[in-house]
Amino acid sequence: MNKNRRAYAVFVLASGLTLASCSSVGPRTLTRDRFDYSTTVAESWKQQTLLNIVKLRYLDLPVFLDVGQIVSGYTVETSGTLGASTASGDVLTSNSASVGGGIRYTDRPTITYTPLTGDKFLRGLMTPIQPSSVFFLLQSGYAADFVMTLSVESFNGLRNPTSTQNVAGSAGSGFGQAITLLRDIQRVGALQFRVELDRDRKDETTVVFFRQESVGPEIVAKIEELRQVLKLEGNDGRFKLTHSPVPGGPGELAIQTRSMLQILLALAATVDVPTQDLEEKRALPSPWGTGSSGLSELPFFVHNSDDRPDRVYAAVPYRDRWFWIDDADLRSKRAFGFVMFLFTLSDAGDNERMPVLTIPTG
Repeated sequence: MNKNRRAYAVFVLASGLTLASCSSVGPRTLTRDRFDYSTTVAESWKQQTLLNIVKLRYLDLPVFLDVGQIVSGYTVETSGTLGASTASGDVLTSNSASVGGGIRYTDRPTITYTPLTGDKFLRGLMTPIQPSSVFFLLQSGYAADFVMTLSVESFNGLRNPTSTQNVAGSAGSGFGQAITLLRDIQRVGALQFRVELDRDRKDETTVVFFRQESVGPEIVAKIEELRQVLKLEGNDGRFKLTHSPVPGGPGELAIQTRSMLQILLALAATVDVPTQDLEEKRALPSPWGTGSSGLSELPFFVHNSDDRPDRVYAAVPYRDRWFWIDDADLRSKRAFGFVMFLFTLSDAGDNERMPVLTIPTG
């Protein structure tokens, strides 16, 4: 009976080692790895973007490093030994069995990084965002005043008071009033636009129009006020969207959008830097002051401190200090997330130059 029990125990252990060596670890790690890697990549992207905004305030060179590929490889190796011996005699009778085994687990992820450089990246960083993309964002539900404060330099000739370009006498003259009216019109669904195809020129044109039917007299009055503020000319209420820093002609609505570099520079002006750095001219002063339109600053602010604070949305060390966005600052978090989203619209990457990674299968 003892011999049978020992043999059965040896069989069970040997079978367990065999099954362990045959089972796959891949499916069981998919959910965990996908969540962990996506969370880590998102967090590092936030930190990289924030660091580049801070560096621009100090006239330091922004550097972007993209995560090219993540290959997670696992190896499970098992080994086992089985032995038994029987001895008998007049004085000593004994039975013995021995079992040995081992398992080795290896997790060896391979991550490739791609510096974002070259002509395509620079064009994506310095080329203004398409005006149609701005209005697509409005159609998606983003508030008009929020989007245009961040991404537009001028609105039919009215210059944004947070402009990175100092133009005497033009900053803030009607811009805040115009985007406030546009936001009120947007709220009730009276702001509409569509893409039309010009069959002769074989290109697409974005047309903006204001729907006046099924809206109250108050909104109709705001539409007329907006047309007066923007000095829009045209009788049918349809305006072709164009990219220009000066007012459009009859039937045109001109918008001068910002590039991603201009947006980052505008955000860099809101970074709180030590007074000593400003006095020693280590950092740039804020390029714009308080405007009469109420848009005295962008809805974004970056704090600085000696130590890393708790409960931050994003924080980076730079020049022996911590720069961070408060996790309770919803306005800054919304603006920061919006800027990160705009990076995807600017197409600043170069997927054609992604590295080729060969993983051995043996």
